[in-house]
Formats: sequence, C-alpha cells, structure tokens
Amino acid sequence: MIAPANFQIPDFMPALPEIFLLSATCFILIVDLYLTDKTRVFTYLLSLATLAITAALTVTMHTAEPVYTFSGSFVSDSMGDVLKVFVYLITAVVFVYSRSYLEARNLFKGEFFTLGLFGVLGMMVLISAHNMLTIYLGLELLSLCMYAMVALHRDSVSASEAAMKYFVLGALASGMLLYGMSLLYGVTGTLDITTVHQQVAGLSDSSEKIVLGLGLVLVIVGMAFKLGAVPFHMWVPDVYHGAPTAVTLYIGAAPKIAAFAMVMRLLVEGLGDLHAQWQDILIIMAILSMAVGNIIAIAQTNIKRMLAYSTISHVGFLLLGVLSGTQAGYSAAMFYAIVYALMSMGGFGMILLLSRAGFEADNLDDFKGLSTRSPWFALMMLILMFSMAGVPPTLGFYAKLSVLQAVVGADLTWLAVTAVVFSIIGAFYYLRIIKLMYFDKAEDNSPLESSTDMKVVLSANALAILALGLFPSGLLALCAAALG
Repeated sequence: MIAPANFQIPDFMPALPEIFLLSATCFILIVDLYLTDKTRVFTYLLSLATLAITAALTVTMHTAEPVYTFSGSFVSDSMGDVLKVFVYLITAVVFVYSRSYLEARNLFKGEFFTLGLFGVLGMMVLISAHNMLTIYLGLELLSLCMYAMVALHRDSVSASEAAMKYFVLGALASGMLLYGMSLLYGVTGTLDITTVHQQVAGLSDSSEKIVLGLGLVLVIVGMAFKLGAVPFHMWVPDVYHGAPTAVTLYIGAAPKIAAFAMVMRLLVEGLGDLHAQWQDILIIMAILSMAVGNIIAIAQTNIKRMLAYSTISHVGFLLLGVLSGTQAGYSAAMFYAIVYALMSMGGFGMILLLSRAGFEADNLDDFKGLSTRSPWFALMMLILMFSMAGVPPTLGFYAKLSVLQAVVGADLTWLAVTAVVFSIIGAFYYLRIIKLMYFDKAEDNSPLESSTDMKVVLSANALAILALGLFPSGLLALCAAALG
C-alpha cells in the first residue's frame, strides 16, 4: 500500500514513555509465561523497574512548551507530565502494598501486574489525549483493565458480581460519552480539542446550540460515571467492597488523576466557552456528591464501603475547583486530585497491612485497639484519617482550603459554606476510626504480618502527607506552574 502524498511520519519522541511502557509490558507478559510461583517475584520487580524507567523518560522528555504529534491527537505538556509522574509513583506503591496480600491468597500472578501496567498506559493516553477519539481509546484501555482486575479472584462470588456490575454500567457510561462526542462532532465537524473550542466559540445557530447542549450533557454523564460523582456513583461502593482489596487500592487511587485530566481536556480546553452551562451542572453534582458521600458513609460498618462513599464526597470537592472556571480553581482541583490519590493509597494500604491469609480486615471493628497492637501504625492511620477529614496541619486540609478559596474567588461563597458543612459532617466517620484505634479494646491481638518494604513505604506515605501538609507550597506551586 502506498502512503498518501501528503502523509507525514509523526514525531514519536513525545510519546516515547508510552511506547516504552507498552513494549516493556508486552515483554513482561511473555516472560511471566515461563515463571513459576517461586520465581514470579521477577514479574513484580520488572513491573517496578518499568515504572521507574518510564518516569525517568517522562521527566527527561519534558519541555516547557506543549508538543503535539500524531496529527495533533496527542500532546505532551506540563500538566500531563506532572500527572503522569504521580500516576507512576502511586502505581508503584500500589504494587508494593499488594505483594503480601496477593501472596497470602494465591493471587500473586502476572495478570495483576500486567493489567496494572496496561491500565497505566490507558491513563497516560487519557492524560495526553488532545482528540476526542484518543480520549475514548485511553479511557477504554483503562476501563477494560480494571474490569478484568476486579474479577481477578475467580473463586469469589462477590468479586465476580462486582466485575459484572462494573462492566455493564461502565459500558453504558462509555456509550453515553461516545454518543455525546458524536453530537459534538456533528456540530463542530472535528474531533480535535482545540478546533472544537474554536468552533464552539463561533456558533450562532440556535438549533446547533441545542444539539451542542445535548452533547455536553452526555459527555458530562460519561465523565461523572468515571469519577464516581452522584447520581452516577452506584457502582463505587459495590466495586470497592466486592473486589480484592489490592484491586480496590488500584482503582481508588491513580485513575482519579486520569479522570481529572479527562475533565480538563474535554470541559476546560474543549468546551470552555460553555462554562456558564456546565458550571450549573457541576454545582448540582458537587453538592449531591458531598451530601450523599458524607451522610451515607456514617452508616457503614465496612471500611471499604466507608472509603467508597468517602471517595464520592472527595469527588464533590474536586468538582468545586473545576466549576470555579478560574486558573486558580483548576490548579486547586489538580492539587486536590493528587492529594486525594495519596491519601486513598495510604488508607487502603492500612487495610492491606491488617489483612492476613483467610482474614480481610475490612470491618471497622478490625481497627479496634490498634494502638496497643502497633502504636506506630495507629499513628500513621491517625494522620491519614485527619488528612481525609481536612484537619490541619495535614495535606488534606490545604487541599480543601485551596478549593474553597477558588470557589469564594468565583463569587460562590454559599457553595463554599455548603462544602464546609458537609466536610464537618464527614469528619465524624473519620474520627470514629481514631476512636476505635485508641479507646476500644482489641478483639484480635495477633501481630501484623507484612513485608518490611510495605511497612517502610506505608510509613513514608503517611509521613509524606504530614510533611507536605507542613510545607504545602512546593506541591501547590508545581500544580499552578503545570497549568500556567
């Protein structure tokens, strides 16, 4: 086949991290076929090495100005590079946390790591997408990996049920997103994000604006499902509860960063001129997410379900930054997405730490008396819960403060007050865990069975949240510069 005369070979260098990750993951997939249960640790080590090298390539390839390639459908810019580096870091820590848990349940298989790496590739494509088709491809690659990971424990009925529910609802949301994109394409005649922005700005026909509005609503519905925002949150508690905790840890951390990037690419960069329309929709979703998440979490006795509803409430806070429509709001939302991923990673890491063979530490009562069993890790959990509740001087406090400042700056003071009220309500279920750890008698006095590397990394995770809370300016400045 002869290439068209006007065809130009694209510059592959901006996508070098993605190309390397894809190649390395395929290599790991083949190597894993020849490994036994005793030597499967090589898959784990190769996965960590792959993430480290990919991170080094991303940092090395970074440029101050955005670089476009593949006919403008892929962009390498500061926001993308910062988000990608945090995705690598979080995924590597997830692998470290999960190792002991998976070994104790005979789930320490290559599938977990290769699916996790392919999921990272999907997140990278989603973060760097500059075309609606590329956004959809990245999103589907990530989603398909997560569907399979949820069903990783084949003998578990709850895991299979959760995977089926996640798959069906995810397919429905993907269909809505794709239909919304097709309507936007019908009105603007393009899939390129920048060109969509230019075409939307020049629209004057009222009938076209009606179709554009319908497309906008469907796109928001698809994105809200992926974020887990109310009223498209129904999958979150069931999937978090039914999936193996190691998989819940993966789903609950890094993909939220990729979902934030998708919101920025589609709503802010592509449909920024429709801010007045999508702001009202996001206000409703943010209030409902904070209300439903914080109120229903109080009634939960299972900590995985509690953290699932906590996720929904945090998504409400993240949306506050986006709906403000200001540069400060966008950087605050980016800061919040990164901080939430770090906190969520630590929270689910503590559940993995307390779990052992034949025992899932997923009930609140399993944390009773942790201060007598392990004073150090009770302190780490206290820092994590304080941060999620937004108690100073933890990092979570500054995340909420920066978002609230952006909302007040957009003359939506009433919305900031509403968010503070729901945040106070939400503090109850975080403080309840601290009460169980320090004031209740332990029902289980067995020692914590976990690898040394997990204990070290989990301690570093919690202490980093405290340290960054004491000195938050560096991370805040990084997010502001990335979106500058």
